[in-house]
Amino acid sequence: MTIRKGAPVIGKSVCARLFLAVAVLISLPCSLALAQGRAPRVIEADRIIAVVNDEVITLNELTARMATVERQLRQQGTQMPPRDVLEKHILERMILDRVQHQLARETGLRIDDAQLDQTIARIAESNRMGVAQLRASLERDGITWTKFREDIRGEIVVGRLREREVDSKIVVSEGEIDNFLATAGMAGREEFNLAHILLRVPEQARPEQLARLQARAEEIISQLRRGADFAQMAASYSDAPDGLSGGAMGWRSIERLPTLFAEAVPKLKPGEVSEVLRSPAGYHIVKLLDRRGGALKAQPVEQTRARHILIKTSELVSEAEARRRLVALKERLNHGADFAELARLHSNDLSAAKGGDLGWLSPGDTVPEFERAMNSLKPGEVGEPVQSPFGWHLIQVMERRMDISQERVRQSARQTIRDRKADEAYQDWLRQIRDRAYVEYRVEDNR
Repeated sequence: MTIRKGAPVIGKSVCARLFLAVAVLISLPCSLALAQGRAPRVIEADRIIAVVNDEVITLNELTARMATVERQLRQQGTQMPPRDVLEKHILERMILDRVQHQLARETGLRIDDAQLDQTIARIAESNRMGVAQLRASLERDGITWTKFREDIRGEIVVGRLREREVDSKIVVSEGEIDNFLATAGMAGREEFNLAHILLRVPEQARPEQLARLQARAEEIISQLRRGADFAQMAASYSDAPDGLSGGAMGWRSIERLPTLFAEAVPKLKPGEVSEVLRSPAGYHIVKLLDRRGGALKAQPVEQTRARHILIKTSELVSEAEARRRLVALKERLNHGADFAELARLHSNDLSAAKGGDLGWLSPGDTVPEFERAMNSLKPGEVGEPVQSPFGWHLIQVMERRMDISQERVRQSARQTIRDRKADEAYQDWLRQIRDRAYVEYRVEDNR
C-alpha cells in the first residue's frame, strides 16, 4: 500500500466534493437497523417504504430528502420535475447511499470526530469563514449543526469507500502512458464543459430490460431536442451521482473524459446533445455546454523525497495504540536509531521493504493530511505522528528539488489516464453493489 493518489484515501477530488456540500447539502439517510428477528419499530406516521438488506428507509426520511433536493433545485433555478418522478429517483439514490454505507460499516470503515472536525474546518476555510460562522449560517437556513456534521461524515465515508474499492485498483501501464503522450500530447488541449445523464443497466439484464432502457434514453433525447431542460431531465432520470445537481460534470480536458465520451464530445457544438452512448454501466446522454482552447505547459514544481512508517488501525490496533507506537519509535530515532531499519521492522506499508522510501512526491500525489505534514518539515526532520485515512504516519523529509523533467510529464499523464478509468470503473462498481443488495419496495403498501 502506498499513499499516492489512487490509493484508498480521501484525495483532492473528494475534498472538492466535500467543499460543495455547503451549497448542495443533499442529506444522507440515517440508518434504522432492524432488530434481530423482529420487525423494525416505527411510529405510525413514519411508515416503511423500502427495506435495504437489514435496514429500512422510512417515509419521513424520504420526505426530508425531498425537501432538501427541492430547495437545492430552486436555488439552482432548475425547473422542478414532476413530484412522483423526483420521488422515485430520490428513493433510488437513498437506496444506493444506504448500500454504500452498509458496505463501509461491514468492512470497518469509520470516521472519528477528530477527522470530521478537520474536514469541517477546511470547508469553513474554503468558504472564507470560521467554523462558528459556518454553523450560524447553516442554522439560519434551517440546517441543524448535528445533521450537517453527520452528512459530511457520510460524504467522507462514501468518498473513502470509493477510493478503497475502486480507485486503488486502477492500473495504468507504461504502454498506455506512451500511447497517451503520442496521441494526445501534453503541449496543448481543448476543454469541454459537460452535463450528462446515466440510465444504469442492472447486472445480467434481460434483453427486454435493455430495450426498455434504450427506449427511455431515446425518448429523453427526443424531449431534450424539443427544448426540455437538461438539468430537470437529469434530476428526474439520471442514476449518476451528479444527477440531482443537474448532471453537471464541469470543465474536462479530452484526456480526462471516459473513452466513450472522448470519442463523441469533440463532434458536438455547444448546446448540442449526443446520441445514446452505451457503456458497461448503462446508457449515457451527454450535452456539451461550452468548449474552450488552451495550452498546458510543463511548469516547474517542487518535489519532496520522503519516507514514512505507517501503523494501520484495526479492530486489534486502536487509534491511541497506533499513535503510541509511533511516539515510541520517534523517541528511538531521537536517540540515533536508523529510520530505514525501523520502517522495515514496523511499517504496515509496501514501502517498508525500501526502508519506508516513497520516492519523489509532487503536489497532489499524496492525501491532504500527509502532504500538509510533509510540507511543514525541513530536509532531515522527522515530524510528530500524523493521522491520515491509512492510519498513523511518522514522516521524514529526505530532500527537495524543483522538477520539470520528463518523469513529471509522465506522472501527469498517468494521473489523467487513472482519472478517466476511475470514472468508468466507479459507475460499474455502483451497479454491481446495487444489484447484489436485497431491496424490497413497500411504497404501494404505504400509500
